[in-house]
Amino acid sequence: MESLKTLLPAIEHFRLLGYWAVLLFSLLESLAFVGVVVPGALFVVFAGSLAAKGYFDLGDLVWFAAAGAILGDGISFRMGKGSFIRFREDNRIFKPALLERGKDFFARHGGKSVFLGRFVGLIRAVIPFVAGMSGMDAKRFYLWNVASGILWAATHLLAGYFLGQAWRAVEIWSTRFGVVLAATLLLALCAWWVKRFFEKRGREAVDFAGSLFASAGGAISGDPRVRNLVAKYPAFFAFMGKRLDRTRFSGLPLTMLGIVFLYVLLLLAGVIEDVLSLDPIVALDTRLENLLFAFRDPLLVKVFLWITLLAKARIVLCVMLLLVVVFLLRKQREFVLPLIVTVAGSGMFNLLGKIAIHRQRPPGIGVYAEMSFAFPSGHSAVAASLYGFVAYYLWREAASWGRRLNILFLGMFLMAAIGFSRLYLGVHYLSDVLGGYLLGVLWLIIGICMSESQLRKGPLPGACLPAQTAGKPVTAGLLLACFAFYLYSGLHYSPAPYFPPPRPVTVVAAADIPVRLDPPLPAYTEDIAGDRRQPLSVVIVARGGKTVADAFLKAGWVAAAPLRVDTMLKMMGALISNTDSPDGPVAPSFWNRHVDDLAFEKPTPARTMRQRHQARLWKTDIRTTDGRSVYVGTAVFDAGVKWWIFYRIGPELDAEREELLRDLLAAGVVSSFRSERFVPPMTGRNSLGDPFFTDGKITTIFLK
Repeated sequence: MESLKTLLPAIEHFRLLGYWAVLLFSLLESLAFVGVVVPGALFVVFAGSLAAKGYFDLGDLVWFAAAGAILGDGISFRMGKGSFIRFREDNRIFKPALLERGKDFFARHGGKSVFLGRFVGLIRAVIPFVAGMSGMDAKRFYLWNVASGILWAATHLLAGYFLGQAWRAVEIWSTRFGVVLAATLLLALCAWWVKRFFEKRGREAVDFAGSLFASAGGAISGDPRVRNLVAKYPAFFAFMGKRLDRTRFSGLPLTMLGIVFLYVLLLLAGVIEDVLSLDPIVALDTRLENLLFAFRDPLLVKVFLWITLLAKARIVLCVMLLLVVVFLLRKQREFVLPLIVTVAGSGMFNLLGKIAIHRQRPPGIGVYAEMSFAFPSGHSAVAASLYGFVAYYLWREAASWGRRLNILFLGMFLMAAIGFSRLYLGVHYLSDVLGGYLLGVLWLIIGICMSESQLRKGPLPGACLPAQTAGKPVTAGLLLACFAFYLYSGLHYSPAPYFPPPRPVTVVAAADIPVRLDPPLPAYTEDIAGDRRQPLSVVIVARGGKTVADAFLKAGWVAAAPLRVDTMLKMMGALISNTDSPDGPVAPSFWNRHVDDLAFEKPTPARTMRQRHQARLWKTDIRTTDGRSVYVGTAVFDAGVKWWIFYRIGPELDAEREELLRDLLAAGVVSSFRSERFVPPMTGRNSLGDPFFTDGKITTIFLK
């Protein structure tokens, strides 16, 4: 979250560069044959979602994206007129089959195919080229080109814009469970889309990259100066040639794995340095843990306890035993030792890292107690080493490209779920999980190298080995036994709950609340991302929550219903029919990283759900010398509804503060009150972009 918040202002600062990037990706998406492998449309949709957050102007984006799309088609049209590309079956990119599909489409639809083709899959990158080859009139082509380019840009950007608005709806109205569930579904949808993209275009992208590198290599090797250099240092270039040999594992595969190993090792060293030197990643650790703690839900805790169990020692040993037996049954003993080395090595170095770095667990927020140190995360290391090795083995056994992609994405999803479970359960920081992943990947690379070295006389990585059918019944039985053991362990997995020490209560004199407190109270509410919103406007001093609820009820303010599916449906019905629902749910808000503890509402004389007064209160750790609790809060006015989902908030925060005070005074529940300056007078905007202004005062109300 913090990295995204750091990145987005940078995009905002260099927004002109962002507009040109949209133009470039739109151009590449429309360029003949290049658009087959460049997902420019995805980048355009992403830019539209950023426009929803205010980082780009949507209108300007439309013109830049349209210009790129029009330019790309124009270049493709000119390329077709030149007809200098030779199409051969052995060409990895310019295949006659793709050209024939474009010709058939153009023959069926004529000139309007330039318009239609922009929205039709792979044909999009071929039609302008075919139009040029067919001698289409340039004026007619550019008429269709401009019309389709503007429509394409507008539809893709609006799709991204409304996606961004939909996420804002999730931010405003979701419960803790709903936000986490919505984020998970969104990530799963994105992963599925990426998988589908690589499944359809992955091979073309690899072939395209290989073709570029082969062409570049041929051009370089053919240069006379390069030939002279090779003749001068034959031993060195012979060694480099062996390192780039694709037919041997000790050639290009080992070279690439070595580069990845070195890169991951440097990343791990950087994370360790950040943890030891308390770099910004530590601040990100704390903020993310507090945010996840605010969204903790009992049902999700149970789900993530089942997920985190997958990396517990008993399940890890069970899976390893299963794999060893399977390898022996399939006569693939060359995988046994690498598996043991991979998992044991990551576990041993994980233990050494914990002892050496000596980092404490996140304080006060863990679901259960962990006795060991935090960095690096052992669960994340096991997820990357053990389940990464399983994914590697299955990838090697798979016969089709689609099946390999499924294995890869399922393996990555499982590893990510295990790591996130450690964050959600509050037993690790983000840097702990990242460190565990990197450590596990290092040992996974070692295990892969060991396996492939023992298989160097066999097929290359990715080749399908013949299956051993004799052991299939035994393998199936072992799988069922392993799954049964996992279920049994999960049903009996009840780790000792963590009981944090009681939060220190600050006892203060009533006269010091709130402006003379030391340390001072956080003055502003927050949105779900932690961005500052409106300032606090009221302080309630009372004997407890029941006293507060009774006082508000006497003043005509009803406690808002909890945010559930049934209450949301009831509220939506009242909004559509323009009727009243006196206890409709109130969108949650955050202060000091916590969601509001109490929410109240009061109808207007119009008696409609589309207008209402709202008050949200948070309980603090402050007590007065006579034992009363201190609540802080805000008061706002829902002035209307926009887009049938969002409330339009009235701008006069001070008027709502005074409205609440008048109602409490009229009910006779106030013993005393005072108003004083809390923040400077200011204007601003809420989470939905509605403006507000305030004189910066806060009213402290002492209830009887």
